[in-house]
Amino acid sequence: MQAALEMVSNMKKSILEFWVGLFVLLGFVAVAILAFRVAGGQTAFGGQSNTYTVYAQFEDIGGLKPQAPIKTAGVLVGRVHSIELDTQSFQAKVRMDLDKQYQYSVDASAKILTSGLLGEQYIGLENGGEEDKLREGDTLTLTTSAVVLENLINKFVNNFINKEEQPAPASAE
Repeated sequence: MQAALEMVSNMKKSILEFWVGLFVLLGFVAVAILAFRVAGGQTAFGGQSNTYTVYAQFEDIGGLKPQAPIKTAGVLVGRVHSIELDTQSFQAKVRMDLDKQYQYSVDASAKILTSGLLGEQYIGLENGGEEDKLREGDTLTLTTSAVVLENLINKFVNNFINKEEQPAPASAE
């Protein structure tokens, strides 16, 4: 009798260990898939990506970062994949992954914009009028760099100081 009770106890323990192990394994798989998706990988399990890559060069990217949104008319159409310095032109080269459902003309323009006064920076894309569409690996030529708030403040302060230092014009009395 004792052997039968011990066997039932061991079976219950084995079933419990199985379910705990399965739950932990599913947790690890879920975390791995989530990490892969957040890191900007292709669709799950190596499927084809539904984006195409285009590039743009900017003189100043301000605080733009990888994974920053790319928007048209406020609608998310892609994400910044990476940013590097072009050693030939010494400009920032931005790799952008755009959703394939949004096709832009070859004369589309890209601007670095800010959400609100001090919000995150993103790229705003505007479609051009050309019939030909951007293809994988193309580079946008019409770009506008970021407006850096510190530069605007410095210009304002310098203009204000220069006006204060100029002597007042002599009156014609």
